[in-house]
Amino acid sequence: MNIRTLLFTILILFAHNLFAQVKESDLAAYLMVYFKDESHGLYFAISQDGYSFTDINKGKPIIAGDSIAQQKGIRDPYIMRGKDGYFYMVMTDLHIYAQKQGYRNTEWERDGVAFGWGNNRGIVLMKSTDLIHWNHTELYLEKAFQGWENVGSFWAPELIYDDRTGKMMIYFTMRFGNGLNQLYYAYLNKEFTAFESEPQLLFQYPKANKNYIDGDITKVGNKYHLFYVAHDGVPGIKQAVSDYPNGPYQYDDRFYDPEPEACEAPNVWKRIGEDKWVLMYDIYGISPHNFGFSETTDFKNFVDLGHFNAGKMKSTNFTSPKHGAVIPITKQELERLAKHWQFDLSIQKKQ
Repeated sequence: MNIRTLLFTILILFAHNLFAQVKESDLAAYLMVYFKDESHGLYFAISQDGYSFTDINKGKPIIAGDSIAQQKGIRDPYIMRGKDGYFYMVMTDLHIYAQKQGYRNTEWERDGVAFGWGNNRGIVLMKSTDLIHWNHTELYLEKAFQGWENVGSFWAPELIYDDRTGKMMIYFTMRFGNGLNQLYYAYLNKEFTAFESEPQLLFQYPKANKNYIDGDITKVGNKYHLFYVAHDGVPGIKQAVSDYPNGPYQYDDRFYDPEPEACEAPNVWKRIGEDKWVLMYDIYGISPHNFGFSETTDFKNFVDLGHFNAGKMKSTNFTSPKHGAVIPITKQELERLAKHWQFDLSIQKKQ
């Protein structure tokens, strides 16, 4: 490495370090990632007040699923801000309408009887410094480890930084063959391109033969709150709590969503400058499907905020989002996104 390259590398690392030191007082807006069934692409929506969200690309994908995924479609996007100054996204590599859209000749990649609905093999990892330009890696369990060829699903990945190990932990829904869907975790390498460890069970649901899916972990104080979907009657959102991100988690039998119909995809995000957290979820049991929201200050008592456009929460230029996640962003990050996507921020302030 020559001196010029070395200095440039040091400058980039220094810039990343500064960028990583984002305080809550620096935050000014919210970014939501989501997908839609009809396109299987990635969408961005922004909010300046945490209540009204506007799609930043006029309801069109910011990244087409067929440009980043083996199955030509993505689902279940999740985003987080890393401690190293990067933004990280993960999503399911799966297109449920691939046969209809001419991407393959069969309904699923493998036999539906043996491997069940969806039966995907991989996920997509993405990394960015600016929320606009993204590197991506396609990750497959069967290629990473011997003996994992019988994995029947690899869905809804999310991320959390494990302070004890100093590593990025990925957790996801997985099943073998057409068996029980459960939550697993593993660690990723520093480059965010490969597994560093084989998956292990994250949480054991105490009732036999019940599918449990779509984990979402939030650290509050010194506790980790795992919200997940229990297929225990009408599918809904339950919570388990642990001292560590990889468990053990204490089971709680209560359902925390107020919905009479089936819902999934919980995601918890904090309101900027307040000791309030929002539990967001995808209500797929209603038509058209919609997001629901509840708010808490103590993770015990939750206030129902209703659905998008049927309560306090608004989606101004998009409908029927699927499986979303929200992070807070700075004013500079918001303005950078608006400039890139030619979005007039003053319009949203008037809505």
